[in-house]
Amino acid sequence: MNIKTLRKLNGRFWGRTGIKISSLIIRTLPENMIYGFATSFAKLAYYIAVRYRQISFQGLNIAFGKEKTHSEISSIAKQSIQEFSKNSLELLYLTEKPALLKKKVSVEGLHHLDDALAKGNGAIGVSAHFGNFPLIVCKLSLEGYNVNVLTRPMRDEKVEESFRARRDNLNVKTIYSKPRKQCVDSCLRSLRNNELVFIPIDQNFGSGGIFVDFFGRQAATATGPAIFALRTRAPIIPMFIIRNSDNTHKVILETPIFIKEETNSDEVVRKYIQMVTKIIEQYIRKYPQEWGWMHRRWKTAPK
Repeated sequence: MNIKTLRKLNGRFWGRTGIKISSLIIRTLPENMIYGFATSFAKLAYYIAVRYRQISFQGLNIAFGKEKTHSEISSIAKQSIQEFSKNSLELLYLTEKPALLKKKVSVEGLHHLDDALAKGNGAIGVSAHFGNFPLIVCKLSLEGYNVNVLTRPMRDEKVEESFRARRDNLNVKTIYSKPRKQCVDSCLRSLRNNELVFIPIDQNFGSGGIFVDFFGRQAATATGPAIFALRTRAPIIPMFIIRNSDNTHKVILETPIFIKEETNSDEVVRKYIQMVTKIIEQYIRKYPQEWGWMHRRWKTAPK
């Protein structure tokens, strides 16, 4: 066993241990102390997560290097890592308390989803790793919608099993991105059953993606939402979640995007993926601390 493998196993062990300890702590704390604990944990995480801090600075300099000062970029990096840590603990807490989750998350623009589903072709919710985004599908499921989330399985199988169990308990169906054929079939089946398929598309998609402009630089992006929309005529609905000052959340459903073209060409796919990516960029520009800058979004360079 080499050093790289040992580090990976060690990281997964401490990751599982951290989740178990955090879950035990938040179960014993009253609600009014949960966010104080989460905030303290989040502040500590910024100083521990050295590698993620470095990646955050790299991404922020690509996006805002010509617009913001070093001090402003540092502040966003710090807030972003702290928000991620806070979101993680909050998610553990709220997914065990469905009634509280439903109360703490409101939805704006729900009529867009209702109108889309009234047409009978399902709906494609497109979002980003922005805010506490898993709460979007949890909230919509609690409101009675048939919800599927397309996700990459976590590298640690035991952690993935834990989070899948939480989704199952909230009637959120999981569609894994691999195997690819099974993923595509499941998404199409769900849409044809007039259900919602939720897809975050803001992470690097490698050589399998299509390149679109994101903060002035080409970024490899998933094509699934546009391809599924072309095949089913389901509308694409951009969805975002914003944290309020009192730690409640507001989900915002934007105006649906209907693909009018009939031809499944690279140009058509790129047009609509670029359109959605631009909306994601607008939200990040408005709330930069809410996005996960710890991800190497521009890792894959166009050929």
